[in-house]
Amino acid sequence: MLPTTSVNSRSQGNGALSPRDAARHTAGAKRYKYLRRLFHFRQMDFEFALWQMLYLFTSPQRVYRNFHYRKQTKDQWARDDPAFLVLLSIWLCVSTVGFGFVLDLGFFETIKLLLWVVFIDCVGVGLLIATLMWFISNKYLVKQQNRDYDVEWGYAFDVHLNAFYPLLVILHFIQLFFINYVIISDSVIGYFVGNTLWLIAIGYYIYVTFLGYSALPFLKNTAILLYPFALLIILYLISLACGWNFTKMLCSFYKYRV
Repeated sequence: MLPTTSVNSRSQGNGALSPRDAARHTAGAKRYKYLRRLFHFRQMDFEFALWQMLYLFTSPQRVYRNFHYRKQTKDQWARDDPAFLVLLSIWLCVSTVGFGFVLDLGFFETIKLLLWVVFIDCVGVGLLIATLMWFISNKYLVKQQNRDYDVEWGYAFDVHLNAFYPLLVILHFIQLFFINYVIISDSVIGYFVGNTLWLIAIGYYIYVTFLGYSALPFLKNTAILLYPFALLIILYLISLACGWNFTKMLCSFYKYRV
C-alpha cells in the first residue's frame, strides 16, 4: 500500500504534522496554490498534460500511476498543475465552435452554446458528480474510517475531468463528421451510429471513473462503479428498438437553449 502522508512532513517521532506543515497541507492552501498557478502559464507543464490526454485514450491506467507518484512526493492525490484544465477548456471551445458550425448557428448563438457547455455540461455537472462521488467513496468505500484515509474532493473532480475528456472528444469532435450526413437522417443507420457513439462515450466515462477510484489503495468494493454499465447497455438496446436518436435530441436541445 502506498503511503497516504509524506514521511518528510512529519515532525518528531509521534507522526504529527508541525503547525507550518499542517497549514501547507490544508485543502484551502492546496486550492489557493492551484488557482494561483492558473495565472502563471510558464509554471504549467503542458507537455505532460498532453501526455495525459493521449494516454487517457490508449492506456488510462498509466495516468493514474502518476497520481500515485504525486501522492508519494507531494502528499496529495489531486493535480497541483492546472495545465490539464486549461487544455481541456481549449478543447471545449474548439469543439463547441465546430458544433455551432455543424448546427448552422450564428456568432452569438455559438457563444451562448459555448457558455452552456463550459459552465453547465462540464463545470456544473462535474461539480455535482465529483461531490456525489466524493461523499459516496468516503462514506461507503473507505476500508478504514480514518482522517488519514479519505478521498480528496479535488481528486474526485480530477477523476471527472479525466473521464470527461474522452467523452468530449467522441461526442463533440468525432461525432461532428457524421451528424449532418448520417446521424440526423431518419434512418436506422442514423440512430444506430449516433447511439453507438453515445454508448462508447458514456461507457468510457464509467470505465475511466472506475479506474480513478480503484487506483486508491484505501478504497474497497470499487467494482460497484462498473454496475452502471448494465443499465447503459439496456438503455442502448431500448433506444435502438424504439428508434430514439440521442444525438438528434441533443442537437434540438442545444438549438432550443440558444
